[in-house]
Parts: sequence; structure tokens; C-alpha cells
Amino acid sequence: MMKKKRKSISYGKWGYLFILPFFVSFFIFSLIPLVDTIRYSFFEYYRSGIKEIGPNFVGMKNYVSLLESDMLKYAGNTLILWVIGFIPQIVIALLLASWFSDMRLKIHGKQFFKVVVYLPNLIMASAFALLFFTMLSTNGPVNSILVSVGVIMKPIDFFGSVFGTRSVIGFMNFLMWFGNTTILLMAAIMGISIDIFEATDLDGCNRMQRFFYVTLPLIKPILAYTIITAIIGGLQMFDVPQIITNGQGNPDRTSMTLIMFLNNHLKSKNYGMAGALSVYLFLLSGGLCYIVFKMTNRNDPDGSKAALKAEKKEQRRKRG
Repeated sequence: MMKKKRKSISYGKWGYLFILPFFVSFFIFSLIPLVDTIRYSFFEYYRSGIKEIGPNFVGMKNYVSLLESDMLKYAGNTLILWVIGFIPQIVIALLLASWFSDMRLKIHGKQFFKVVVYLPNLIMASAFALLFFTMLSTNGPVNSILVSVGVIMKPIDFFGSVFGTRSVIGFMNFLMWFGNTTILLMAAIMGISIDIFEATDLDGCNRMQRFFYVTLPLIKPILAYTIITAIIGGLQMFDVPQIITNGQGNPDRTSMTLIMFLNNHLKSKNYGMAGALSVYLFLLSGGLCYIVFKMTNRNDPDGSKAALKAEKKEQRRKRG
């Protein structure tokens, strides 16, 4: 008698079934609104009092109007606020990550310090902004303490100057995000084989050489991811300056960001201009992220070629 052929069971369909909810959710809540936003950017669609104008097709008029407005000024504000917060963020994060992942330093209580560093990231940005606004106001505790101990004669208006307002916003963004960046970079450094660090010690590399010629090239993919997410987050900067300046971008709109400008269009029901500004933001973030990715991953996705080249260069220097 012929043996009965066993029916094979295919599990592939179950995989598609399990990932189906994600694609359905993405299609409904992300893809459709994205396409609709692009469509509205070519229409005149706003509310004037109780009268609703449009939607009337106007082509590229909304895009041209934005270029003639203060959009470029607000883009500059966004860039300045991002740089003020990101430069110290990445420097401190790299420093802390290299310290905490260095086994030879034998730092005690690493887990405690990791938790402390990450704690500001768990606080809502709105609560953080309200806390700093209350502390640094002219009648706040910081000014009261400085006046009472005789350090200053009268309260400092931290939010009355361009430098003061931008510095506070940048410092808050740094404080909220450097812990998250530190954890990411620590994970990247700890993923490097210990044999590589032992080889650098045998070759006589000091800490600076090991960091710049070995560690940085090998963590380049994670570093690129960190910079790209920071750029996207910087372009979406809204809650901190919105609360600190009460939505006005004071003083003299020098703290007005692109998303605050977008929010103003949404509040005035000008959906056509808001859609065009959203497209500009999408193109800007995509272009910047592409540039960063190409700069940090040029023909060397994992940084191994750069590390090998640096090691050979160091060996030639020692021989010479």
C-alpha cells in the first residue's frame, strides 16, 4: 500500500495576518492624511469669519506665498535653537557613553547614573517647560535666591532678551534628550568587540587615538541614526518654545519655530497654507537626513574600512 502523503502546513499566511493590523493602521492614520495634506497644499482653503473659502485649486500659489512670508526667518530660528541644544547634547553624550562603557575606569554605581541621566527624558516636555518658566520668571525662585544672597541687585528677565530665551530653550532641549542619546551611544560602543580595544592597547594607542580612530568609525551607523532623529525632532520643535513664549515666539518672533508657524495656520483654519508648509518640512527633513546619511555612511556602512585605514596609518607612523 502507498503511504498517505502528509499535508504540509504553511505558516507564511499567519505572518501576513499578524502584520496586517500595522499596515491597516498605517494606511488609515498615516498614508491617507499624508496624501490629503499634499492635495490640500495646492488648494485655497481657509475660513474668513463664519464664511468658508474653497477649496479652490490655486496650483503653486501657497508655496510661493510661504517663500514670500517670514518662513525662512522661522526656519533660521529653528536651526539656531536646534544647534544650541544639539551640539552640547552630542558632545556630553559621547563623553558619558565612552566613560560608562570603559571597563578600565571601574566606575561604581553605573546603573544608578544611567537612571539619573535618563530621568529627564521621562518628563513631559510641557511639564518641563512650565517648570523652567516658573523657576526663571522675574518673580521665580531663581531670581529670589540670587537677589536675597546679594548676587544681583534686581531680578533678571531671562525671557526678555533674544540670547536669554534661546539659551533657555536650547538648554531645556539638551537636558531632555542627552540621556536618551547617551544610552544609544553606550549600546553602540558596548557592541564593539573587546578584542579590537585590546589590539589598540597593544599598538600603544592612547585614549584620544582610540576614541577618534576606532570608536567613532565603528559607531558611525548609530551616530548617523542619532543625528537623523535629532534633525527630525529639531524640525518638529514646538512644545517648549510654545509654552515658554506663550505661542508668540518672543522677543520679536526670534523664538518662533516652523511648527509654531504651522500651528498658527491651523488655528486660523488656513489648511492650504498649512499643507504647503507641511510639504516644505517633509522635503527639508528628507533632504537633511539624506545628506547626513551619505556623509556618515559613504561606502562604509559599518565603519570597518575607516577603522582599518586609520589603524594602518598609525602603524606606518610608528614605523617611520
